[in-house]
Amino acid sequence: MNITVGLTDVLLASPLIVLFLFSLIPLTIKTLRGNSEQNPAATIVIALIGLGLTAGLLLVFGGSDKTAFNNQLLFDGLTQWSSLLAIIASAGALVMMYENPATRGKQFSELIFLALNSVLGMIILVAAVNLITVFIGLELMSLSLYLMIAMSHEQKISKEAAMKYFVLGSFASAIFLYGVSFVFGSSGSVNITDFMQSAATLVKTNKLFLFGIVFVILGFCFKVSIAPFHAWAPDVYQGAPTPVTSFMATAVKAVSFAAFLRVIATQTLVGSQNLFDVMQWLAVITMTVGNVAAIMQNNFKRMLAYSSVAHSGYLLVGLITSGISQNSAYSASSVMFYLFAYSIMTLGAFAVVSLIERSENAVVNTDDLAGFAKNQPALAMCLTIFMLSLAGIPPALGFFGKFYLFSAAVNEGLLWLALWGVLNSVISVYYYLRPIVVMYMKDGEADVADHSLHATTVTVYVCAFIIILVGLFSGPLFDLVEKSLG
Repeated sequence: MNITVGLTDVLLASPLIVLFLFSLIPLTIKTLRGNSEQNPAATIVIALIGLGLTAGLLLVFGGSDKTAFNNQLLFDGLTQWSSLLAIIASAGALVMMYENPATRGKQFSELIFLALNSVLGMIILVAAVNLITVFIGLELMSLSLYLMIAMSHEQKISKEAAMKYFVLGSFASAIFLYGVSFVFGSSGSVNITDFMQSAATLVKTNKLFLFGIVFVILGFCFKVSIAPFHAWAPDVYQGAPTPVTSFMATAVKAVSFAAFLRVIATQTLVGSQNLFDVMQWLAVITMTVGNVAAIMQNNFKRMLAYSSVAHSGYLLVGLITSGISQNSAYSASSVMFYLFAYSIMTLGAFAVVSLIERSENAVVNTDDLAGFAKNQPALAMCLTIFMLSLAGIPPALGFFGKFYLFSAAVNEGLLWLALWGVLNSVISVYYYLRPIVVMYMKDGEADVADHSLHATTVTVYVCAFIIILVGLFSGPLFDLVEKSLG
């Protein structure tokens, strides 16, 4: 296959090029300084400028519905929104990396290089319509992430987390690639746009194609921690440095679901009732397992990890709805809106954890929050907003995210799935209220760490402000997303 590269291709790919070039700047400066680390503030400013320029270019070229490099990358509304969400979440995580004791140090330039290249992989992942290119984006994102976790200054748990994630992630990638080989062998193409019109028929008539699609779906289920492929998430979330955990829980989850959505939108679920039924039960099991397990956790990061599993179950409901809907714009928009809401809530919650951690070996349990409301009333209020929003209490953003997600399911006749979602939301209220009760009702000495944490504090306030503001005016934003995905 001959791929000709023209000016249009370069312009469309300019966000990727700019981001990669900016990722090289901190490493180049460090090399020129004789392997001496420059001021971390300068490194983080360079990274944020790079992310800002990438976001600006995505706004200009992202929603054009044009393809680049012989239909390898598609720059449509889904690419634009999910990439911008990944950039926003990544910017918040980078700010936390600058101030967290587990990530700020001698190898900060290398860490920022890996983080920016992970974001580069994310944008490739969501823009790719060729399953091989999807794999390349997935691996660039994941390999950078394995190294970021292992680079923590904490010496034991983070190394264990990196190894678990690497081994299980490699296994999931192999399953994904195995599925892609069957898709190619049975359909003659690995381009999603090529078999989009015929996928439902192929699933019904060609068992090899069905086998391949199932394995591709299984690969994604691991990446987005769908039960029973979620076992890595609690250990990795707990063991990774808190800023990296927030990076994984927000940006990585958002783009993985966006890429998953692109595959599911081929209407493969319409062609196989068995696959459709299995996906529904996976959503129910994931919601229930995540919420029930979260109730039993005292470690705050581990609780948020199981919470993340439960939210993956909610989002899978939206994906299933998109996979059978004739008007997939509404369903896809509900998924993207929920990803935005979840990312902001989770980023804020992890930012509060990062503020409390005093060293790279610090462990924050729910009981350790006693007295936080007395010592830090503003931050305690912000954490309360995050918890209530994650639980889906109105008028916070999380409530409207669930409302759009479950109403889309009801519109497609998936009433029982929506009821399971509502039931699980009620269950989740228990463990989301527990930190609030501890902060306000128990005496203790919980406070932020002694070192300067101004940027992370600003991140917390900004996230809380967005949750309330967008929650109150969610309609116009949802309409805007739906229009761009239509």
